[in-house]
Amino acid sequence: MKIKENIKAPKILLPSTGESKFELDKIKGRVLVYFYPKDDTPGCTFESIEFSKMFKQFRKIKCKLVGISKDDLKTHKKFKKKYKIPFELLSDVDLKVHKKYKVWGQKTFMGRKFLGTIRSTVFIDRGKIIKFWYNVRVKNHASNVFEFIKSYIEVRNT
Repeated sequence: MKIKENIKAPKILLPSTGESKFELDKIKGRVLVYFYPKDDTPGCTFESIEFSKMFKQFRKIKCKLVGISKDDLKTHKKFKKKYKIPFELLSDVDLKVHKKYKVWGQKTFMGRKFLGTIRSTVFIDRGKIIKFWYNVRVKNHASNVFEFIKSYIEVRNT
């Protein structure tokens, strides 16, 4: 079961590839958080590169962008450097945030069932979940998310 929209976003306080911990409560504006399974794997690399290509556009509309996986900071820093990812990656090794956002669950791959990260994206504005994309496919996802946020901003500004 996915998390509801139009509710207060669960807290995020995680180690970051930035200089300090990332704390959602300290961000007063828009944040896009994407949960992905593992650094340096084909789908996750593609998704991170797509968000990286659009980073300046997200920044232009004043939307902070962060990625979260269960990988540790050492792996994140290597992944970030290798692909020149311009935003912070957050480490959730104990899966507390994954579970709060209901993105840790049963998956099936080639007939095998296992627990893992369900690739999902959440758009938060002023601490409230506006939109939740659950179990996403990476192709065109970053641009679709950007278009949604842009439309959301335009509607709010009218």
